[in-house]
Amino acid sequence: MSALVVPAESYCRDCGSVIQSRAEICPKCGVRQRVAQVGGRNRTSAAIFAFFFGWLGVHKFYLGQTGAGVVYLLFFWTFVPAIIAFIEAIVYLSMSDAEFNARYNVVL
Repeated sequence: MSALVVPAESYCRDCGSVIQSRAEICPKCGVRQRVAQVGGRNRTSAAIFAFFFGWLGVHKFYLGQTGAGVVYLLFFWTFVPAIIAFIEAIVYLSMSDAEFNARYNVVL
């Protein structure tokens, strides 16, 4: 059974100086080391919204893309948004969590 060993020291993201691995702010340059994600959007929820309500653009509103959501609402009667949303649902499900977070969740 192996245990996860966390190194006691790491390097600053900005200046490269040696700091404690648990430090949130570099004592030398003052840059925040930990990345906080804001948004809390989930790729599974986005895929479900795209699959069931994609023809209305609900998934676009959920992801914060209000302009695209309005376009989906304007053209829902053509069934083109439904086809695009079905493809987007598949894309969301095939995407990794890290890629989804990088693309749709704001990183501070």
